[in-house]
Amino acid sequence: MIFNVWFVLVGALLVFMALSSTLLKHLPLTTSILYFGVGIVLSPIGFGLIRFDPLQYSEALERLTEVAVVVSLFTAGLKMRVPFTDRRWLPPIKLATLTMVASVGMVTALAVYLLHLPLGAAILLGAILAPTDPVLASDVQVEHPTDRDRLRFSLTGEAGLNDGTAFPFVMLGLGVLGYHQLGDSGLRWLGVDLVWAVVGGLAIGWIFGQLIGRVTVHLRRRKEQAVGYEDFLALGLIALAYGVALLAHAYGFLAVFAAGVALRHVEMQNTGQDREPEEVINEVPETDETKLSTHPEAAPVYMAHAVLGFSEQAERILEFSVVLVVGGLITYANFSPTVLLFIALMLLVVRPVSVLTTFWGKGVAHGNRAYVAWFGIRGIGSLYYLFYALQHGVKGDLARDLVGITLAVIAVSVIVHGISVTPIMNRYTKKKEEKQTPAGAYVS
Repeated sequence: MIFNVWFVLVGALLVFMALSSTLLKHLPLTTSILYFGVGIVLSPIGFGLIRFDPLQYSEALERLTEVAVVVSLFTAGLKMRVPFTDRRWLPPIKLATLTMVASVGMVTALAVYLLHLPLGAAILLGAILAPTDPVLASDVQVEHPTDRDRLRFSLTGEAGLNDGTAFPFVMLGLGVLGYHQLGDSGLRWLGVDLVWAVVGGLAIGWIFGQLIGRVTVHLRRRKEQAVGYEDFLALGLIALAYGVALLAHAYGFLAVFAAGVALRHVEMQNTGQDREPEEVINEVPETDETKLSTHPEAAPVYMAHAVLGFSEQAERILEFSVVLVVGGLITYANFSPTVLLFIALMLLVVRPVSVLTTFWGKGVAHGNRAYVAWFGIRGIGSLYYLFYALQHGVKGDLARDLVGITLAVIAVSVIVHGISVTPIMNRYTKKKEEKQTPAGAYVS
């Protein structure tokens, strides 16, 4: 009976989202807020259809969030259609390294002195909460591969990179707690968990993305083979890059993001960075999808667009599943006055200070810093790190404390950032258009 009720509820919500998606874009709401709200209704404080202990089911939750993050990172990488010589890459790299390290340090200090956590747990919490989320931040990311907006590109690149660059600090926190080997004077952590895992993850993802992309384009152009099955191509590339990276003790999150970027660069290398993909498709007289996918000019564009389209659909379904579960776990969130103060300091002090002190220099638009300082959205990536830690030794009261704090941070972030994203981005777009419009010009 309960299973049948789930069919009805999920079906009704999916149909509602399909019919109201255009309307929602004009409201101060995100899809994540709606999914989260439905999850709360289905939680023990509502109808009680979602009722389980996250500690007991931490392995299943780790896998669910892992898949969601991996697909989202690959999707983000596919949207980054900018050559590496472009200065647009500098801001996201700074955000994913300097800003993230500053965030980890400040959250660690707050966790020690405000939440009274031991140092290892504080470092772990800092690593869990420092990265921005590639899934829930979709409303502030680049909207399509030809989107050249610097703010959106910076936030997309940050979300794509810092889910991997936060991993060394997760391992450091686990090591200080005694659940991971750091080596003499931390040399193993420095050499393996920091340098090799980061560099290796990026290299593995790039190699697989380039190799599979080039082979696919070659087979389609020259032999009219390997046509269709873009969904298999996307899932296969994600799985290969991620799996090989993990087997090589590198960071799979960085590997799948790099694979997405590499696949997009295969398209750009064949099409030309100065040509828009849509123009290439429009210039080709063919309209049949099979012929488009094998046309010498259109094949690279068609491949990248088809893979991106499937990845975006998978990302939406996974966002729906995970955020619904997060809402269902709301009774495990810790909303004590101390934790609420901690969350307020994270949103209003930690993120702004870490951005304003590290996010500057060449390639950084001064007017964008305030927007970047606000949009430090926490979500599914933080959940993955939380459940990863639980699966690697963290147990008992400390585990429950980390679960309660993390769920509370994510809940507040989903609501506060979700409500503010539409009006803030509308204001940003309006100001940007005003700057681009010459004084005295008539705008129809």
